[in-house]
Amino acid sequence: MLSLKLDRPLVVFDIESTGTSPRKDRIIELAAIKVAPDGSEERRCWLLNPGVPIPPETTAIHGITDEIVKDCPSFADKAAEIFEFFKGADLSGFNADRFDIPCLEEEFARVGLNLAATARRHVDVQRIYHKMEPRDLTAAVKFYLGRPHEGAHGAEADAAATLEVLQAQMERYPDLPRTSAEMDEYLVPHDPLNADRNGMLRWKNGELTVNFGKKKGESLTKLLLNEPNYLRWLMKGDFDSEVRMIVKDLLENGRLPPAPKS
Repeated sequence: MLSLKLDRPLVVFDIESTGTSPRKDRIIELAAIKVAPDGSEERRCWLLNPGVPIPPETTAIHGITDEIVKDCPSFADKAAEIFEFFKGADLSGFNADRFDIPCLEEEFARVGLNLAATARRHVDVQRIYHKMEPRDLTAAVKFYLGRPHEGAHGAEADAAATLEVLQAQMERYPDLPRTSAEMDEYLVPHDPLNADRNGMLRWKNGELTVNFGKKKGESLTKLLLNEPNYLRWLMKGDFDSEVRMIVKDLLENGRLPPAPKS
């Protein structure tokens, strides 16, 4: 039985989706456990057709393909049922505040329903984890080196401690990659079709395209001809320097980085 005292139901849920953007991506699978104040539980799981293709990179994570969901109901088909399950309940999940709750809010909003998440209590398990088990450099020094981090937040002491922690990690975990190239790929797997590290710009059928927001899938060369102000917004916006430099080179020199070799 859950040790947390409840005065109303708590729905602990997890979402699998078409991507990582709560605003633009769609729910594919929603699993939820509703815990009542008396400790009883009710479990539900919905497999949903998102109405858009599921990118291969997300299928590689959760294993759900277009074929699996082709005959499944859409979120709109099940919205009333899901809404009723969540009715009057507080919300919990792992990293739910940043992803699962906003994602669910967006799906409900598309069908005219209001989850009213701000009026509900949130119990984000990841936040508990981070509060109880800090993941800063001071905590890493204590965990890996068994000593306090003297001079914390001084650049010289922090850099030296970081190097010591890295060495301790390499010794503690023999399965870690042994070269910097392999380590880089292990920590942040690279997709050769992404023009920048975070995949904001992506190659598609030989064209460099926008990979987020309302312009997702649109060619940068066509935007240069038809909507150059959008590219200027990208160049001046709060985006990674890689994205801004690529767009700047296109605007000022008409030049794009070379396409990846097929």
